[in-house]
Amino acid sequence: MNIIIAGCGGVGGTLAEQLTAEGHAVTVIDCDGRHLQAVTSQYDVMGVQGNGTSYVTQREAGVDKADLLIAVTNNDEVNMLTCLIAKKAGNCQTIARVRSPQYFTEIDYIRDELGLSMAVNPEFAAAQEISRLVQIPSAMEVDTFAKGRVNLIKIEIPAASDLNQLMLAEFSAKIGVEALVCIVERGKEVYIPGGEFVLQAGDKIYVTMQIASLNAFLNRIGIKEKPIRKVVIAGGGTLGYYLGKILVDAKMQVKIIEQNETRCAELSELLPKVMIINGNATDKQLMIEEDIETTDAVIAVTNYDEENLLLSLYANKVSHAKIITRINRLSFGDVLSDLPIGSTVTPKDITAEYIIRYVRSMQNSYGSNVETLYRMVDNRVEALEFNVDGDAKVTRATLGELKIKKNTLICCINRDKKIIRPTGRDRIQSGDSVIVVTTNRGLNGIDEILV
Repeated sequence: MNIIIAGCGGVGGTLAEQLTAEGHAVTVIDCDGRHLQAVTSQYDVMGVQGNGTSYVTQREAGVDKADLLIAVTNNDEVNMLTCLIAKKAGNCQTIARVRSPQYFTEIDYIRDELGLSMAVNPEFAAAQEISRLVQIPSAMEVDTFAKGRVNLIKIEIPAASDLNQLMLAEFSAKIGVEALVCIVERGKEVYIPGGEFVLQAGDKIYVTMQIASLNAFLNRIGIKEKPIRKVVIAGGGTLGYYLGKILVDAKMQVKIIEQNETRCAELSELLPKVMIINGNATDKQLMIEEDIETTDAVIAVTNYDEENLLLSLYANKVSHAKIITRINRLSFGDVLSDLPIGSTVTPKDITAEYIIRYVRSMQNSYGSNVETLYRMVDNRVEALEFNVDGDAKVTRATLGELKIKKNTLICCINRDKKIIRPTGRDRIQSGDSVIVVTTNRGLNGIDEILV
């Protein structure tokens, strides 16, 4: 497809990288020649210097032939106006990044009036992801499918767990819970395991299950969950605001530490049930005064990676808290993976997942479309949810009879709000949503899992 990206910042650069990797023809627009040069020299994209709100600039970028325009500048108003002009000038589909809480409360109206195909809020999406991690303290990652009815949870197998040296063929009988191991991360290796695969202590496994089965599953494998009640959030920006609101609504005790005094005053009005503290979260004495040693969760979401890393490393040293770290730059991803900084969250990557999911749905194969998309294990594995309609090829035989690509696993079938853990005797039907885990990147439709 022909795709235009307005804005060459962190999100725009990430999208340019990932969309070109998926084979799309990408043109980027930015007023700043340095930002434009950085992206065009690194990726196989065309560049146009100018303002995305300019009709002339959009014409130069080829809006009349574009299938999709994505506006991801740092200004919400510019993004919305860019999309509006593109809709009129090229009649293409449009996606806008909209970050402001004020606009986001009215997003349905804005989307309808401007004709937006999608509005993406990176900070709100990141806040939702963090809140899921807080609600399941032992989880390293939590992804949701089937409109929240199914979770894909990443955990590490404890040394004394019943899962140690367990063959997966014996998993259900041993654990006694409806759950399926979809991915195993062992050191630098990643597996889509079959029934003969033997688990080991220290493996990081991704397990699909319904939320109602979670506590029983964790208890059975030797993980004792302690609910999180007290949370410290470092950083009172947009992400800190969204997260504070979500967690306090979940009846948690929340503190937000923010350096900017004016922003503290704003947060005090916006979040009256949250304790707002004016200070530097990397100040050791301040963190001692705020009882970091006894808090249940420490979440570092300032705009500076260095501050987030320092706080998380300190929290790991002095407390047993659940630690979550916001990372904006992933240049040192390999190094960060070895640091004790808990779970990491990257808003720009979450945004890219949302948008790429939509792009794949635009080019879907007949009979299905991508409902949900997550990338994991350093982007080596994709977990996708497909809606199945019409006469898709996967509906014509039982799962045992289908010839499915190597390193591809059908994890779950959602049929009329009933969750089915599939066997070889089951058959996919029109109207189902199907969750698939695979190392085969770039699937657009459910039939593409077949050989």
